[in-house]
Amino acid sequence: MSTELSPHAQAASRASTRSFRRTVKNYVSLTKPRVMELLLVVTVPAMFLAEGGIPNLWLVLATLLGGAMSAGSAGAFNCYIDRDMDRKMKRTENRPLVTGEISDRNALAFSWVLGVLSVAWLWLTTNWLAAALSAAAIFFYVVVYTIVLKRHSEQNIVWGGIAGCFPVLIGWAAVSGTLAWPAWVMFLIIFLWTPAHYWPLSMKYRGDYAAAGVPMLGVVRGQVTVGLQVILYTWATVAASLLLIPVAEMGWVYTIAALAFGGYFIAQAHRLYGQAIRGERGKPMRVFHTANIYLSVISLAIAVDALLPF
Repeated sequence: MSTELSPHAQAASRASTRSFRRTVKNYVSLTKPRVMELLLVVTVPAMFLAEGGIPNLWLVLATLLGGAMSAGSAGAFNCYIDRDMDRKMKRTENRPLVTGEISDRNALAFSWVLGVLSVAWLWLTTNWLAAALSAAAIFFYVVVYTIVLKRHSEQNIVWGGIAGCFPVLIGWAAVSGTLAWPAWVMFLIIFLWTPAHYWPLSMKYRGDYAAAGVPMLGVVRGQVTVGLQVILYTWATVAASLLLIPVAEMGWVYTIAALAFGGYFIAQAHRLYGQAIRGERGKPMRVFHTANIYLSVISLAIAVDALLPF
């Protein structure tokens, strides 16, 4: 007896598979995977530095999974709360809550489940401090940034960016069960890096944020003011990165990377400011991408330096 499916059944099966994949893709997009990647990039170096070498692989994987769920929960909550603004911006018009591919109710439930799982997972696989920091990160991003600051203050990304600093604390706490000065210096680096990284993006999408009524600095201030602020925060970021050298007894690999790529980051920030002063349109996304490269290189240098005897 033949078990081959009819053409109609095969077509229905393919459609069902595509629908499932599309649904998974939509839920993944709610977690803001690009933001998640950046957060996870800084978690591992913090663990290497806390261990003074290579930490337990299972602990690293468990921490990354918990951190991914934590960041994903915060991102999903953000998409749910900001869905009205996302409908007004071109760069977010294809998000699943805007297109209706995921219902508001399901998105909210997904956010809560992912958040609870992240805290429970870190508690069970690492320690209570890492779990508590995960809960604090979600709270800070969702309540302090998304609900309180984002719609009401031009300094929203400065203080709201604190949420993005928690992964280094979570990574450090997962290894040591405590928080030492090097962890706080890494926290400071990311805190200062966030505005220098995000404000160029707000310059690029100024029209979108204005349409949505979000008082990003790039909307409420002119390009010269934004460019100057980017310079100040870039210099402060590089200075904080050099502070890690004496505090964590970093070696030559990190020192050279911090100086070289820090100098390049500063040069790009000054270039953007110069273009603003001359009334040119400028290329803010070049600074945005430079900031991403800078953080990735610095993070890699921290991990590598922790493995070397010099």
